[in-house]
Amino acid sequence: MALKGLLLPHKLEKVGIRVEATISIEHQQLAGRYVLRGKECGGATSELGAYCGFVAEDGSPLPWTQKIDTIGVNGVHAVVISPALVRAEVLRVEHTYDLLITRHSLEAAKEKGKKPRLVNEVVFQGRLGQLPLELWGRDKQLRGSVCPAFMTRSGEPFILPETFEEAVRSTVAGACCIGCRRHTHLLTQPRPRVEPAPVAATTEEVSPSAIAALS
Repeated sequence: MALKGLLLPHKLEKVGIRVEATISIEHQQLAGRYVLRGKECGGATSELGAYCGFVAEDGSPLPWTQKIDTIGVNGVHAVVISPALVRAEVLRVEHTYDLLITRHSLEAAKEKGKKPRLVNEVVFQGRLGQLPLELWGRDKQLRGSVCPAFMTRSGEPFILPETFEEAVRSTVAGACCIGCRRHTHLLTQPRPRVEPAPVAATTEEVSPSAIAALS
């Protein structure tokens, strides 16, 4: 489960919800390093919803590496590349939610030059959580601000890790977003690269031959 994620019902495919929770190890040739690759994906109908997204190890948002615009809905929305990832997954059946939070990192191989090992860890697993709101309909304005309530088998509150509360709220929002298409709920837009402005050369920096050519 830590590697593959939640076991999703086949009915999701029948209603057109596509979730690819797999994480792969990729090699960056130019940087000479290994990284992890994940996909933010999913969406909802009024009855069912499933969503998978990623944040950093400290719960902060990650920028997407590639934004994917498609004609279809409730599918893959963006790709993220990072040395480490925390994955949040939600499966919703009307007002009942399953939640899985997993941490993924790379462990260097003992032999030099060998591919690193993918390390997977379950951070939180909540089953049959309840949220009596229609975030896909009349309570849409609350989407992104609330989480389901989970309990232990003995009926005691099962508290979410505070570090990932915001990520869970966003993932729940994705699992309630009917026809989710041209936006992401967790990954953010990368900051544009600002190139430094060219500095004009002074006469002291210009070579004598260049000054002679200008005169």
